[in-house]
Amino acid sequence: MTIIAVDAMGSDNRPAPDVAGSLLAARDLKGITIILIGNEPRIAAELNKYDASGLDIHIHHANEEISMIDKPSAVIKSKPNSSIHVGIRMVRDGEADAFVTAGNTGAAMGVAMLRRVGLGRIPGVKRPALGAVFPIKTRPFLIDGGANADCRPEQLLQFGIMGSLYIERVTGIKRPRVGLMSNGSEEGKGNTLIREAHALLQASDLNFVGNIEPKDFANGRVEIAVTDGFTGNLIIKASEAIAIYIKERLREEIQASKIATVGALLSRNAFKTVANDANADEVGGVPLLGVNGVVVIAHGSSSERAIHQAIIKAKIAVEHKIVDAIREGLA
Repeated sequence: MTIIAVDAMGSDNRPAPDVAGSLLAARDLKGITIILIGNEPRIAAELNKYDASGLDIHIHHANEEISMIDKPSAVIKSKPNSSIHVGIRMVRDGEADAFVTAGNTGAAMGVAMLRRVGLGRIPGVKRPALGAVFPIKTRPFLIDGGANADCRPEQLLQFGIMGSLYIERVTGIKRPRVGLMSNGSEEGKGNTLIREAHALLQASDLNFVGNIEPKDFANGRVEIAVTDGFTGNLIIKASEAIAIYIKERLREEIQASKIATVGALLSRNAFKTVANDANADEVGGVPLLGVNGVVVIAHGSSSERAIHQAIIKAKIAVEHKIVDAIREGLA
């Protein structure tokens, strides 16, 4: 039985998508117990809207909330009874196998990283990192997706190691290809950080293919792209914005012409397939790799489908013993 603690007060529209997504997961996944953490009356009222009979789902009260505008440095100590604190402590104390939140990302990372309040880092890990699966055909893995704005070369090396271990365990791909995101594929391209990280990655035991550009990442040249969190987060946000723009422009052009409308109706299955491939909700959440427990962080704007997928990610990480893999790999 896998026990997943879910932050029911995490998303922008909490607790509706958090509860609904948890119910979807409880129905779809075998051998799972879900603990909804947060304001018990509000969670119970939402839960009562559904038929939860036969589902192994429970509520754990937490009387404090961390908002999206709270500064992580302030709430790590000042709100010890928040749903984020309680959920991460449950993982630390063995009361849950994983924690899923769509709440304040900085707060979740801060609590998870600090041993005195949360999980602490796996021995040897310099900086935990967010690993983001891109919702495109080849499902490439970008690390770091936003945990560390400023990085050192040795940290990028560790990101490559953690990402490689994660992909090996989760997908079964042996020696996944690792690329270093840069402004050109030639060796010697990039700033000082990229050039120094390139040398470390090249000397490692990873299946390092060299520098890559975003087009190489999108076209499936690598399974893992390594970058600093500042660049990684910009890539993610820019990609999301472009996807939304293309979707809106297609709708405008189709609606502007009767011929285009007919063509769209004839091609609706193809459009649906592409839309599903690029749907961020199908990714759900991203694992925080390098902390001493399974933590999956989702978007604040997550739908119930995204929460459902984030819980699946958490269960997969537990079943594949990702924390043990990183601990052994770094040792």
